[in-house]
Amino acid sequence: MKFVDEAYIDIAAGDGGNGCASFRHEKYKEFGGPDGGDGGRGGSVWALADENLNTLIDYRYSRRFEAQRGEHGKGSDMFGCKGDDIILKMPVGTIIRNAETGELMHELLQPGEQILIAKGGEGGFGNLRFKSSINRAPRQKTIGHPGERFSLALELKVLADVGLLGMPNAGKSTFIAAVSNARPKIADYPFTTLHPNLGVVRVGPEKSFVIADVPGLIEGASEGAGLGHQFLRHLQRTRLLLHVVDMAPFDDAVDPVLQARAIVKELKKYDPELHAKPRWLVLNKLDMIPEGEREARVKDFVKRFRHKGPVFEISALTREGCELLVQKIFQHIVATREAEKPHVEVDPRFDARRDQPGLAPAAEPAPQIDADDPRFR
Repeated sequence: MKFVDEAYIDIAAGDGGNGCASFRHEKYKEFGGPDGGDGGRGGSVWALADENLNTLIDYRYSRRFEAQRGEHGKGSDMFGCKGDDIILKMPVGTIIRNAETGELMHELLQPGEQILIAKGGEGGFGNLRFKSSINRAPRQKTIGHPGERFSLALELKVLADVGLLGMPNAGKSTFIAAVSNARPKIADYPFTTLHPNLGVVRVGPEKSFVIADVPGLIEGASEGAGLGHQFLRHLQRTRLLLHVVDMAPFDDAVDPVLQARAIVKELKKYDPELHAKPRWLVLNKLDMIPEGEREARVKDFVKRFRHKGPVFEISALTREGCELLVQKIFQHIVATREAEKPHVEVDPRFDARRDQPGLAPAAEPAPQIDADDPRFR
């Protein structure tokens, strides 16, 4: 299936039905009075975050979505029927913008989240609404209100905890296949990966995180060279970046340090906030380096690259060092999630530790004494 992470669509909520101007006509009812009903409300357009979707391909070829309009009011006090709503299912992580103004309208970040993106028009009033003691035969009625209409730009940013960076053929696809359930295409030529791949890494029971692999970057990616620049947006929501470096390139004239510096430079040009995210260095393909040369080559790379963060030595093909890296990643993700949680003050009266033996309850604040209180004079 083709991966689509951008789409443009037109949506239209249903118009409200018109009110009816009618009078009651029955035998032996000479002055029946007004009985025109209101028009029905038009259908609305909703967006639903569906965790089973991972692409916007459904909106690449179907670009016009209209909700049903409300039914017109009728005589005999009959109100028009409401128009049916339509629900557009979108992947989790979809950003909805107004295509004409560029204004951010909504973001779908939680599975099952449902939001209103275009409201249906209200129905018009029938002449029954205008009846009063001084206007017993009203002929007024109103037409229904038009529904909202928008041209939308949909943009998908995948939700992943960890993102992979690196040059083409650095071994990113091999790594994600080794540690997760993803099965990307792997070959010995550049740009094997043509779209982002997501994989779930199982660390233990109820312990997992999501890792994302994007097409490799090359120098000039921030200006549009190669494929990776089109998918860098998918790394903006990650908590950690893994910079995968090929330590055994096919061409001996290629310097891994220069390639790694080029990646960091392009990342900073594209988005300074993305460049500021925690970034770990993963030195891959060490199985292709003789054991006697590995330590010296790794030390030389780290010294010349001047990386200040964690450094891991792995072989994605043989899975050497991958287990340790996965454990360290999970520990970092858990710590980051805990730090992101808002601090909640617990009332000492409801402290759960009061009822648990061996645990001291939280310290209660000292009572404040008012010096003007007559009880303490």
